[in-house]
Amino acid sequence: MEKKATRIGFSEEMVILGKEMKNIIVIDADLGKSCKSDKFGAAYPEREINVGIAEQNAAGIAAGLATLGKIPFVVTYAIFASLRMGEMVRQEIAYPRLNVKIIGSHGGMSPARDGASHQAVEDMGVMRTIPNMTVIMPADYWSARKLTRAVAKFDGPVFIRFTRDSIPIIYDDSIEFEIGKAHVAREGKDVAIIANGDTVHIALDAAKKLEAENISAKVLDMHTIKPLDVDAVKDCIENIGKIITVEDHNIINGLGSAVCEVVAETGKGKVKRFGIQDQFGESASYERLIEKNGITVGAIVQTAKEMQA
Repeated sequence: MEKKATRIGFSEEMVILGKEMKNIIVIDADLGKSCKSDKFGAAYPEREINVGIAEQNAAGIAAGLATLGKIPFVVTYAIFASLRMGEMVRQEIAYPRLNVKIIGSHGGMSPARDGASHQAVEDMGVMRTIPNMTVIMPADYWSARKLTRAVAKFDGPVFIRFTRDSIPIIYDDSIEFEIGKAHVAREGKDVAIIANGDTVHIALDAAKKLEAENISAKVLDMHTIKPLDVDAVKDCIENIGKIITVEDHNIINGLGSAVCEVVAETGKGKVKRFGIQDQFGESASYERLIEKNGITVGAIVQTAKEMQA
Protein backbone atom coordinates (compact mmCIF):
# COMPACT_ATOMS: atom_id res chain seq x y z
CA MET A 1 0.00 0.00 0.00
CA GLU A 2 1.35 3.41 -0.98
CA LYS A 3 2.17 5.75 1.88
CA LYS A 4 2.57 9.51 2.20
CA ALA A 5 2.62 11.91 5.13
CA THR A 6 -0.46 14.11 5.33
CA ARG A 7 1.82 17.17 5.54
CA ILE A 8 2.70 16.42 1.89
CA GLY A 9 -0.96 16.61 0.89
CA PHE A 10 -1.24 19.94 2.71
CA SER A 11 1.88 21.24 0.95
CA GLU A 12 0.74 20.33 -2.55
CA GLU A 13 -2.79 21.65 -2.12
CA MET A 14 -1.54 24.95 -0.69
CA VAL A 15 0.46 25.66 -3.87
CA ILE A 16 -2.71 25.17 -5.92
CA LEU A 17 -4.80 27.26 -3.53
CA GLY A 18 -2.20 30.04 -3.60
CA LYS A 19 -2.83 30.50 -7.29
CA GLU A 20 -6.60 30.56 -6.85
CA MET A 21 -6.82 32.63 -3.66
CA LYS A 22 -4.52 35.64 -3.71
CA ASN A 23 -5.38 36.60 -0.13
CA ILE A 24 -3.77 33.48 1.40
CA ILE A 25 -0.60 34.24 3.36
CA VAL A 26 1.61 31.65 5.05
CA ILE A 27 3.32 32.54 8.31
CA ASP A 28 6.15 30.14 9.15
CA ALA A 29 7.80 29.72 12.54
CA ASP A 30 11.09 28.77 10.89
CA LEU A 31 9.75 25.27 10.21
CA GLY A 32 8.70 25.61 6.58
CA LYS A 33 11.01 22.83 5.42
CA SER A 34 9.78 20.40 8.08
CA CYS A 35 6.11 21.28 7.72
CA LYS A 36 6.40 21.47 3.90
CA SER A 37 4.99 24.99 3.63
CA ASP A 38 8.28 25.96 1.98
CA LYS A 39 6.74 24.93 -1.36
CA PHE A 40 4.17 27.70 -0.99
CA GLY A 41 6.93 30.14 -0.09
CA ALA A 42 8.94 29.18 -3.16
CA ALA A 43 5.91 29.67 -5.42
CA TYR A 44 4.69 32.90 -3.80
CA PRO A 45 7.63 34.48 -1.91
CA GLU A 46 5.77 37.76 -1.47
CA ARG A 47 3.06 35.92 0.53
CA GLU A 48 5.27 33.93 2.89
CA ILE A 49 6.47 35.40 6.17
CA ASN A 50 9.05 33.65 8.34
CA VAL A 51 8.87 35.07 11.85
CA GLY A 52 11.58 32.78 13.20
CA ILE A 53 11.14 30.57 16.24
CA ALA A 54 8.36 32.78 17.57
CA GLU A 55 4.96 31.11 17.36
CA GLN A 56 3.35 33.61 19.71
CA ASN A 57 4.35 36.47 17.42
CA ALA A 58 3.08 34.45 14.46
CA ALA A 59 -0.37 34.26 16.05
CA GLY A 60 -0.49 38.01 16.59
CA ILE A 61 0.65 38.77 13.05
CA ALA A 62 -1.94 36.34 11.70
CA ALA A 63 -4.69 38.03 13.71
CA GLY A 64 -3.71 41.43 12.34
CA LEU A 65 -3.62 40.17 8.77
CA ALA A 66 -7.04 38.55 9.19
CA THR A 67 -8.56 41.91 10.16
CA LEU A 68 -7.33 43.20 6.77
CA GLY A 69 -9.15 40.48 4.85
CA LYS A 70 -6.20 38.14 4.39
CA ILE A 71 -6.38 34.40 5.08
CA PRO A 72 -3.31 33.63 7.19
CA PHE A 73 -2.06 30.05 7.64
CA VAL A 74 0.20 29.81 10.70
CA VAL A 75 2.48 26.81 10.18
CA THR A 76 4.39 25.03 12.95
CA TYR A 77 4.47 21.76 14.88
CA ALA A 78 1.18 20.75 16.52
CA ILE A 79 2.73 20.84 19.99
CA PHE A 80 3.81 24.47 19.56
CA ALA A 81 0.62 25.54 17.78
CA SER A 82 -1.57 24.32 20.62
CA LEU A 83 0.49 24.99 23.74
CA ARG A 84 3.16 27.62 23.04
CA MET A 85 0.61 29.70 21.09
CA GLY A 86 -2.31 28.75 23.33
CA GLU A 87 -3.09 32.06 24.99
CA MET A 88 -2.64 34.04 21.77
CA VAL A 89 -4.89 31.66 19.88
CA ARG A 90 -7.57 32.07 22.53
CA GLN A 91 -7.34 35.83 23.03
CA GLU A 92 -6.34 37.14 19.61
CA ILE A 93 -7.82 34.63 17.15
CA ALA A 94 -10.68 32.62 18.63
CA TYR A 95 -12.27 35.27 20.86
CA PRO A 96 -12.79 37.74 17.97
CA ARG A 97 -13.44 34.74 15.66
CA LEU A 98 -10.86 35.77 13.09
CA ASN A 99 -10.30 33.83 9.88
CA VAL A 100 -6.95 32.30 10.84
CA LYS A 101 -5.90 28.76 9.96
CA ILE A 102 -3.53 27.07 12.41
CA ILE A 103 -1.51 24.26 10.86
CA GLY A 104 -0.19 21.68 13.32
CA SER A 105 2.26 19.37 11.59
CA HIS A 106 3.99 16.44 13.34
CA GLY A 107 0.84 15.53 15.28
CA GLY A 108 0.53 12.63 17.70
CA MET A 109 3.23 9.98 17.81
CA SER A 110 4.34 10.67 14.25
CA PRO A 111 7.46 12.67 15.25
CA ALA A 112 8.53 9.30 16.71
CA ARG A 113 12.26 9.51 17.44
CA ASP A 114 12.04 13.25 18.19
CA GLY A 115 10.57 12.26 21.55
CA ALA A 116 8.06 13.72 23.99
CA SER A 117 9.06 17.36 23.46
CA HIS A 118 7.86 17.22 19.84
CA GLN A 119 5.00 14.71 20.08
CA ALA A 120 1.61 16.38 20.46
CA VAL A 121 -0.79 14.13 22.35
CA GLU A 122 -2.96 16.84 23.92
CA ASP A 123 -3.21 19.38 21.08
CA MET A 124 -6.64 18.53 19.67
CA GLY A 125 -8.09 18.36 23.16
CA VAL A 126 -6.70 21.79 24.01
CA MET A 127 -8.02 23.28 20.79
CA ARG A 128 -11.48 21.74 21.03
CA THR A 129 -12.10 23.39 24.39
CA ILE A 130 -11.56 26.87 22.89
CA PRO A 131 -14.85 28.47 21.78
CA ASN A 132 -15.20 29.26 18.04
CA MET A 133 -12.41 26.82 17.13
CA THR A 134 -12.89 24.07 14.53
CA VAL A 135 -10.60 21.05 14.95
CA ILE A 136 -9.70 18.64 12.13
CA MET A 137 -7.34 15.75 11.39
CA PRO A 138 -7.23 14.15 7.91
CA ALA A 139 -6.72 10.40 7.56
CA ASP A 140 -4.42 10.27 4.54
CA TYR A 141 -2.80 12.19 1.70
CA TRP A 142 -5.99 12.73 -0.30
CA SER A 143 -8.15 13.70 2.64
CA ALA A 144 -5.39 16.12 3.67
CA ARG A 145 -5.60 17.80 0.28
CA LYS A 146 -9.40 17.95 0.26
CA LEU A 147 -9.69 19.15 3.85
CA THR A 148 -6.96 21.76 3.37
CA ARG A 149 -9.04 23.15 0.53
CA ALA A 150 -12.19 23.06 2.66
CA VAL A 151 -10.38 24.85 5.49
CA ALA A 152 -9.18 27.59 3.12
CA LYS A 153 -12.77 28.21 2.03
CA PHE A 154 -14.17 28.03 5.58
CA ASP A 155 -14.79 31.30 7.41
CA GLY A 156 -13.42 31.16 10.94
CA PRO A 157 -10.51 29.88 13.02
CA VAL A 158 -9.43 26.29 12.35
CA PHE A 159 -6.80 23.97 13.78
CA ILE A 160 -5.88 21.21 11.35
CA ARG A 161 -3.37 18.52 12.31
CA PHE A 162 -1.02 16.61 10.01
CA THR A 163 1.44 13.73 10.40
CA ARG A 164 5.19 13.80 10.07
CA ASP A 165 5.56 10.13 9.11
CA SER A 166 4.07 8.51 6.04
CA ILE A 167 0.78 6.68 6.52
CA PRO A 168 -1.22 4.49 4.09
CA ILE A 169 -3.25 6.18 1.35
CA ILE A 170 -6.81 4.91 1.75
CA TYR A 171 -8.75 7.33 -0.46
CA ASP A 172 -8.38 8.70 -4.00
CA ASP A 173 -8.93 11.99 -5.77
CA SER A 174 -12.67 11.36 -6.15
CA ILE A 175 -13.32 11.55 -2.40
CA GLU A 176 -14.97 14.64 -0.94
CA PHE A 177 -15.22 15.73 2.69
CA GLU A 178 -17.41 18.22 4.52
CA ILE A 179 -16.18 19.94 7.66
CA GLY A 180 -18.23 18.70 10.61
CA LYS A 181 -19.61 15.70 8.74
CA ALA A 182 -18.23 12.20 9.40
CA HIS A 183 -17.24 10.14 6.38
CA VAL A 184 -18.55 6.57 6.30
CA ALA A 185 -15.46 4.62 5.30
CA ARG A 186 -17.18 1.25 5.68
CA GLU A 187 -20.74 0.14 6.48
CA GLY A 188 -21.49 -2.38 9.23
CA LYS A 189 -24.11 -3.38 11.78
CA ASP A 190 -22.47 -5.20 14.74
CA VAL A 191 -19.95 -2.66 16.02
CA ALA A 192 -19.01 0.92 15.09
CA ILE A 193 -15.35 1.93 14.96
CA ILE A 194 -14.95 5.70 15.01
CA ALA A 195 -11.43 6.86 14.17
CA ASN A 196 -9.58 9.88 12.85
CA GLY A 197 -6.24 10.79 11.35
CA ASP A 198 -3.52 8.18 11.10
CA THR A 199 -5.63 5.57 12.91
CA VAL A 200 -8.38 5.30 10.28
CA HIS A 201 -6.38 2.76 8.29
CA ILE A 202 -5.94 0.70 11.49
CA ALA A 203 -9.71 0.79 12.01
CA LEU A 204 -10.30 -0.35 8.43
CA ASP A 205 -7.81 -3.21 8.79
CA ALA A 206 -9.55 -4.28 11.99
CA ALA A 207 -12.92 -4.21 10.21
CA LYS A 208 -11.57 -6.53 7.53
CA LYS A 209 -10.31 -8.96 10.17
CA LEU A 210 -13.66 -8.86 11.93
CA GLU A 211 -15.48 -9.59 8.70
CA ALA A 212 -13.55 -12.86 8.47
CA GLU A 213 -15.01 -13.73 11.88
CA ASN A 214 -18.57 -12.85 10.84
CA ILE A 215 -18.64 -9.55 12.70
CA SER A 216 -19.77 -6.58 10.63
CA ALA A 217 -17.95 -3.37 11.59
CA LYS A 218 -18.93 0.11 10.53
CA VAL A 219 -16.00 2.53 10.25
CA LEU A 220 -16.47 6.27 10.56
CA ASP A 221 -13.68 8.67 9.64
CA MET A 222 -14.44 11.43 12.17
CA HIS A 223 -11.98 13.90 10.65
CA THR A 224 -13.65 16.81 12.43
CA ILE A 225 -13.79 16.38 16.20
CA LYS A 226 -15.19 19.89 16.66
CA PRO A 227 -17.88 20.41 15.66
CA LEU A 228 -18.42 16.68 16.17
CA ASP A 229 -20.92 14.98 13.88
CA VAL A 230 -23.32 14.27 16.74
CA ASP A 231 -25.97 12.83 14.42
CA ALA A 232 -23.51 10.23 13.11
CA VAL A 233 -22.61 9.20 16.67
CA LYS A 234 -26.26 9.01 17.68
CA ASP A 235 -26.96 6.84 14.65
CA CYS A 236 -24.25 4.43 15.84
CA ILE A 237 -25.77 4.44 19.33
CA GLU A 238 -29.32 3.81 18.16
CA ASN A 239 -28.62 1.26 15.44
CA ILE A 240 -25.51 -0.53 16.74
CA GLY A 241 -25.03 0.33 20.41
CA LYS A 242 -21.38 -0.74 20.57
CA ILE A 243 -18.68 1.83 19.74
CA ILE A 244 -14.90 1.71 19.65
CA THR A 245 -12.97 4.97 19.25
CA VAL A 246 -9.42 5.02 17.89
CA GLU A 247 -7.08 8.01 17.88
CA ASP A 248 -3.43 9.02 17.99
CA HIS A 249 -4.09 11.39 20.89
CA ASN A 250 -4.50 11.25 24.64
CA ILE A 251 -7.67 9.28 25.41
CA ILE A 252 -8.57 12.26 27.63
CA ASN A 253 -10.28 15.17 25.84
CA GLY A 254 -9.83 13.91 22.27
CA LEU A 255 -12.08 11.97 19.91
CA GLY A 256 -12.91 9.30 22.47
CA SER A 257 -13.97 11.87 25.04
CA ALA A 258 -16.09 13.73 22.50
CA VAL A 259 -17.92 10.54 21.52
CA CYS A 260 -18.36 9.52 25.17
CA GLU A 261 -19.98 12.88 25.91
CA VAL A 262 -22.68 12.15 23.33
CA VAL A 263 -23.14 8.58 24.58
CA ALA A 264 -23.45 9.78 28.19
CA GLU A 265 -26.11 12.31 27.26
CA THR A 266 -28.20 9.71 25.42
CA GLY A 267 -27.91 7.24 28.29
CA LYS A 268 -27.47 4.36 25.85
CA GLY A 269 -24.70 2.29 24.32
CA LYS A 270 -21.20 1.43 25.44
CA VAL A 271 -17.79 2.70 24.33
CA LYS A 272 -14.20 1.46 24.46
CA ARG A 273 -11.48 4.02 23.78
CA PHE A 274 -8.16 3.32 22.07
CA GLY A 275 -5.55 6.07 22.12
CA ILE A 276 -2.48 7.36 23.92
CA GLN A 277 -2.77 6.24 27.53
CA ASP A 278 -2.54 9.61 29.28
CA GLN A 279 1.24 9.60 29.15
CA PHE A 280 4.00 11.45 27.37
CA GLY A 281 5.61 9.94 24.33
CA GLU A 282 9.19 8.74 24.07
CA SER A 283 11.78 8.16 21.37
CA ALA A 284 11.12 5.05 19.27
CA SER A 285 9.73 4.17 15.87
CA TYR A 286 6.22 5.44 15.14
CA GLU A 287 4.91 1.88 14.81
CA ARG A 288 6.41 0.88 18.16
CA LEU A 289 4.91 3.87 19.96
CA ILE A 290 1.45 3.21 18.55
CA GLU A 291 1.70 -0.45 19.47
CA LYS A 292 2.93 0.35 22.99
CA ASN A 293 -0.25 2.35 23.55
CA GLY A 294 -2.41 -0.58 22.47
CA ILE A 295 -3.55 0.98 19.19
CA THR A 296 -3.38 -2.24 17.17
CA VAL A 297 -5.59 -4.21 14.85
CA GLY A 298 -5.44 -7.20 17.16
CA ALA A 299 -6.54 -5.26 20.23
CA ILE A 300 -9.43 -3.64 18.38
CA VAL A 301 -10.57 -6.99 16.98
CA GLN A 302 -10.45 -8.63 20.42
CA THR A 303 -12.43 -5.78 22.00
CA ALA A 304 -15.05 -5.89 19.24
CA LYS A 305 -15.48 -9.64 19.78
CA GLU A 306 -15.86 -9.16 23.54
CA MET A 307 -18.50 -6.49 22.97
CA GLN A 308 -20.62 -9.00 21.06
CA ALA A 309 -21.04 -11.17 24.15
